[in-house]
Amino acid sequence: MTESTPEFGAVVDLDQVGFAYGKRTVLDGLSLQVQQGSIFGLLGANGAGKTTLLRLLLGTLEPESGSLQVLGESHPLRIARRIGYMPQLNAIYLELSVQQNVDFFARMFGMASSKPRHSAVESALKVVGLWDRRDDQVLLLSGGMRQRVSLAIALVHQPPLLLLDEPTVGLDPELRATFWDHFRELATSGTTIILSSHTMDDAAHCDQLAFIQEGRVVAQGSPAELRTAAGGPEATLEDAFLHFIRLGQSQ
Repeated sequence: MTESTPEFGAVVDLDQVGFAYGKRTVLDGLSLQVQQGSIFGLLGANGAGKTTLLRLLLGTLEPESGSLQVLGESHPLRIARRIGYMPQLNAIYLELSVQQNVDFFARMFGMASSKPRHSAVESALKVVGLWDRRDDQVLLLSGGMRQRVSLAIALVHQPPLLLLDEPTVGLDPELRATFWDHFRELATSGTTIILSSHTMDDAAHCDQLAFIQEGRVVAQGSPAELRTAAGGPEATLEDAFLHFIRLGQSQ
């Protein structure tokens, strides 16, 4: 069970957030809210600003304009231990075993006591189906299994907010379905999940979606709402995405 989240409204609240790398604007007046226990998808092409947005929520970047609140805090880095983050590129130590990797990051999250930490590591590895492979060196694992290790690292401290950057890229259909089973179980238990993706399969599993183009939200709603707004019940999510992206380009 994830730790409880205080009552302060939306878990994530961004209002007119702007950010640039030098002269290149990445986020341009972006606003959105994410409620507790929901799975919120950021859908956009490569370069739309999704990863930058996740880093702002994590606190490793700061907005240049606008405001943001994450778990009631305007400086997310202060509450980094309450946020789980799975980067797009695996940040794991190949020479260490599966269990050693997850245990190392558990220590980094402040889990110093040996017995509770071991229990948390075991639980995280069982969630991703790697407890039986816990002694294997990560170097010997497949790409999909390495992603499982990354997910276990993000889960080990049982954070109330989970940020996932393209978590299913490169996974086979069976493993992707397994990941989504985990995500839904976490959301049901109260964990808030924000993930970036550019695939319609991921988008269809989300409770809420934000279509992002050139650092702006061009549409937001549930998958069903977005399909209906784009042309009715027979419209697909791909139809909806293309519809709103084209509208955004014309404005």
